[in-house]
Amino acid sequence: MAKEYILIVDDDPDFVETVSMLLENKGYEVGKAYDALEGENAIKKRRPDLLVLDVMMPKKSGYELCKELKANDWTKDIPIMLLTAVAEAVPSTTYSHYQGMTTEADDYVSKPVDPATLAQAVERLIGA
Repeated sequence: MAKEYILIVDDDPDFVETVSMLLENKGYEVGKAYDALEGENAIKKRRPDLLVLDVMMPKKSGYELCKELKANDWTKDIPIMLLTAVAEAVPSTTYSHYQGMTTEADDYVSKPVDPATLAQAVERLIGA
């Protein structure tokens, strides 16, 4: 049986590496992208079984990418987990709680995230 493929899209390289190691230790295959545009290109090359997507990124936000993916017939069924510290940044950025609630993301987890909580959310979304 093939391993489930999870794509992590986050502009924090340390976070990407930490989450990658956690998920690889759980038996998942992991792809990495460091902004939404890299994430889009990675999805075109290989459709993930799950997308772990940061909200606050340069060039394009995770909210924007999530909305685009959910509007596309080829990608609309990919489970998307938004991972973000946006709740703490709302007063100082243009990001809002409303934006998060209007996306069609399948889960929304706040950073910093407990590794066990993240692993449970991944398993729930992938159906493992």
